[in-house]
Amino acid sequence: MNNLQVSKPLSPIRLVSTKDMSRKDWLEVRKQGIGASEAASAIGINPYQSQLELWMIKTGRLANTTEDPFENPHSPMYWGNVLEPIVAEHYSRQTGRKVRRVNAVLQHPDEDKSWMLANLDYAVVGNNDVQVLECKTAGEFGARLWKDGVPDYYQCQVQHQLAITGKQTAEVAVLICGQEFRIYRIERDDELIQELITLEREFWSYVETDTPPPADGSESADRALRALYPQDHGHTLDLSNDPIMTEAFDELVKVRDSLDVFTTQEATLKQFIQQSMEDATKAVFKHGSVSWKKSKDSTTLDTTALLTDQPDLKKKYPLVKAGSRRFLIKANNPTQHTEGAGS
Repeated sequence: MNNLQVSKPLSPIRLVSTKDMSRKDWLEVRKQGIGASEAASAIGINPYQSQLELWMIKTGRLANTTEDPFENPHSPMYWGNVLEPIVAEHYSRQTGRKVRRVNAVLQHPDEDKSWMLANLDYAVVGNNDVQVLECKTAGEFGARLWKDGVPDYYQCQVQHQLAITGKQTAEVAVLICGQEFRIYRIERDDELIQELITLEREFWSYVETDTPPPADGSESADRALRALYPQDHGHTLDLSNDPIMTEAFDELVKVRDSLDVFTTQEATLKQFIQQSMEDATKAVFKHGSVSWKKSKDSTTLDTTALLTDQPDLKKKYPLVKAGSRRFLIKANNPTQHTEGAGS
């Protein structure tokens, strides 16, 4: 009887060493494909970055950031980077597993998936149970995303890593609010990986064909559109005979009208409760509570009075603020006129 031959997964390609590599060079390498931390953005489930914004970065239309978050001590990414080795050290101490850094950009060994890239935080050495370690930190705001375990967008990142490396198991070590340490195990899910690859490939085709993916209504997509089309040139685009765009406009008008109704209703209910509270600080209800507190007094510079007294200061210290495009909606029905926020 012939022995069944099981093919071992190919080892990932070490595309380039990241040891002593500048962040600028690293970002340039990342333009060659989709990194593990970008997987969730590529398939449209990252709450912080849209497909459109990622596409603009990959096509060179938008710098990854105007200010490097890894150099800004007020950025969560800065502290995540600073605390990463501490999280890894504590993981080793708690589990007894040895870890080592992987100073390389890894590439999927299959040529048709060569756009799949990854930077592993750490590899777990000499352990049959776990092979990959991902280190995370979460502040007060981010902690809520971990209440049910590893957030979906981080799970995509780990499955992307397992797809490239051919490994079976990873663990995610997270430090919550600087004092709560958790470890989660993630097993390789080949069905999920295949779906992930399919969706990522769809996104990468947008990059290869230089075609912008559709906006998704997020703040990230709004930022991307403002950066993609910062100027208007005075001409009018006639879409009156386009049924798809006409339907979109009509739906937008309906939604804006509904928002006006709900905004008024919200304000009325809030004011009804405020009148009942009078000078109380807090009100408790059967299903929750509200507070109505006075903020602390603050002192600022009265620039209007200052310029009235010293009008030459405006000429001496001018500050020019770049204008931005405003999106206005005007329906043919004269009773319907909605103005969007500046964008």
